[in-house]
Amino acid sequence: MLTISAAEVDRALTFPGLVETLRTAFRDGAVQPVRHHHGVERPDGAASTLLLMPAWTDFNAAGTSAGGHIGVKIVTVSPDNNAIGKPAVMGLYLLLDGVTGEPEALIDGQRLTQWRTACASALAASYLARQDASRLLVIGAGALSPFLAKAHSAVRPIKSIRIWNRTPANAEKAAAALRAEGLPANAAGDLDAELAEADIVTSATISNTPLVKGALLKPGAHVDLVGGFTPAMRESDDDAISRARVYVDTRAGATKEAGDIVQPLASGLLKPEAIIADLHELARGEKQGRQNDSEITLFKSVGAALEDLAAGIAVYKALKVGQ
Repeated sequence: MLTISAAEVDRALTFPGLVETLRTAFRDGAVQPVRHHHGVERPDGAASTLLLMPAWTDFNAAGTSAGGHIGVKIVTVSPDNNAIGKPAVMGLYLLLDGVTGEPEALIDGQRLTQWRTACASALAASYLARQDASRLLVIGAGALSPFLAKAHSAVRPIKSIRIWNRTPANAEKAAAALRAEGLPANAAGDLDAELAEADIVTSATISNTPLVKGALLKPGAHVDLVGGFTPAMRESDDDAISRARVYVDTRAGATKEAGDIVQPLASGLLKPEAIIADLHELARGEKQGRQNDSEITLFKSVGAALEDLAAGIAVYKALKVGQ
């Protein structure tokens, strides 16, 4: 069994390559039960979240069991970790042979999640963002922010990356790291002003208070929401939902776990039939993405186990060949 570090994941993947891997995965499908979501209460009153995300190759769709895989990601989300300088999200990914169940690889789950989350957003943007989208606004300066900036830059001609964070110093730190890699990134001070100028808005926060104000979005903007993963978390307001054509990664996940979708559904602002498509339907050509250059599009991602499986297989194959 291979034990694969974050650095090895980075060496095994490219952003354009993983976007196409995910496109194929959503087109072909896999068995992916809705993830297990457990609150872990602690004596000090704080709480963590335990997520278990299984998936396996859909042999019926593939027509063969040869080369199949089973995978499960085990993730904890502990928001208080930020206070002690540790990532809020921890995790491991276990990849198994699909026929024998033999363990094949144990992969750094944090890095795999960062790659597949960002590339799923970029996959959505390949259908939903304007072809000429060049100004990217990243809301949040956490560990996911550079991955989102690089992934979106892989599918659209991004010429300006603006990073906004509640703590300006963190935004500048994230922007400086991207500039060191040759990307056109700078910290942003006025969120409202940036929202009005952005061609693509990607938000990766755990905010319960909406940060993306729909009234400020310009015609043709694309909104990418990846941070909120519970019904209580919400990154966009009602105006953003009502002005946009709405898309999700998976209907089963987003309509149960994503506050940006769950809350508007509960209030009646968003009707279930108004969710235009998920990534399966877009990848298979069953539903249309952006229809013109003036409409506003909104994509909500909560993460799908299929994404982890596809990314995990890609990492394993790349490193196994390299042995």
